[in-house]
Amino acid sequence: MTETAIKVENISKAYRIGLKEQRHDTLGATIGAWVKSPFKNFKQLKSLSNFNNQQDEDIFWASKDINFEVKKGEVLGIIGKNGAGKSTLLKILSRITEPTTGRIEIYGRVASLLEVGTGFNPELSGRENVYLNGTILGMTKKEIDNKFDEIIAFSGVEKFIDTPVKRYSSGMKVRLAFSVAAHLDPEILIIDEVLAVGDAEFQRKCLGKMKDVAGQGRTVLFVSHNMAAVGSLCTRAIVLQAGRLVYTGSPSDAISFYLKNIETVVTSRKVWDKMDAPGNSKAKLLRVEAMPLSKDEMIMVDKGLKIEFEIECNTENQALDVSYNLNNEESILMFHHGNLVCSKEELVKGKYILSVVIPPYILSSGEYSLDVWMGMQGLEKVMEKQNGIITFFVEDAKIDHISVKTPGVIKPLLKYDSVFINYVG
Repeated sequence: MTETAIKVENISKAYRIGLKEQRHDTLGATIGAWVKSPFKNFKQLKSLSNFNNQQDEDIFWASKDINFEVKKGEVLGIIGKNGAGKSTLLKILSRITEPTTGRIEIYGRVASLLEVGTGFNPELSGRENVYLNGTILGMTKKEIDNKFDEIIAFSGVEKFIDTPVKRYSSGMKVRLAFSVAAHLDPEILIIDEVLAVGDAEFQRKCLGKMKDVAGQGRTVLFVSHNMAAVGSLCTRAIVLQAGRLVYTGSPSDAISFYLKNIETVVTSRKVWDKMDAPGNSKAKLLRVEAMPLSKDEMIMVDKGLKIEFEIECNTENQALDVSYNLNNEESILMFHHGNLVCSKEELVKGKYILSVVIPPYILSSGEYSLDVWMGMQGLEKVMEKQNGIITFFVEDAKIDHISVKTPGVIKPLLKYDSVFINYVG
């Protein structure tokens, strides 16, 4: 029978939050409140560590009655929207904070990767910070000595290892910090949203390293908003919502449950007033909209769609470009595209509508979001990147009114040719 690595029983964590001070309209009421304030403050002080009355309006339950068990060698994904209680749970398991109620059993040495770069001193060199950060994370000097070359090679900052960290770019600091943390040797590793660091190449290296760690039989708890990473890295997943555990199962089932039940504001059309529109004095984005190509009410896999950008231009004789990323519901980049609104010779002041058509049988069914930014010729920024500017659904194609759901990131319509060669037998 597989041994238990972590057992969580009825874990809850409550915090007292600040409440708005009561204001008084009259002098008498103000004097009365001032006289009563010492007694009121004493009562509040006594209640700071008392959570017996769960209905108090200043009590916030970040986690509530959570129960689960993790076996040794298991990779458990923890997913949920912001504020669901994921980080609170990891801090309790890492012994950074104590639970208000409940009990935890942990068997093995625990290392937590919750804040990349904790303990980095900008005045020290990269080499010195490797030893400092490694010590904070629980590594001995001998362990750091043995892994030093491997840590530096993974980070890719060998050339600058004896340079003070204050002269590093933000990306270099993150790479070095993650590299130190990724080379820990605990029985249990707790990771909170660290695969979002660095550039795309380094993220792939990070994910590969985490797969290596999991493949060595260590127990891993992994929090991420990257559903693709959860699906590829984890063997099981749980879903948290409003501090409670609402689902546990395989990664694919848990992701499906999360995406279907998440309270997401879905808008396929975004319009701004001229004063509030993103952009600058040269150009502003007034509208972004995703719409079906046909007259159907929904965007369908077999019908295609059109994306429109309405732009007001206040300059001339420059080339204006609108760029966008299309992402699916698992944060996978489907494609990047840039559209030239007008060439340098053609651009005049006024409003433009830029349309782009995505043909049928390109996108699979699901939820998609659009990141948009604008620039002028010569890479001059007009509008900073706006992430998730609109969100829209693509519905499945239907055959005889029956929805046909198939797996895959894309859903191409492919034609096959069948040629008879010979009889068999």
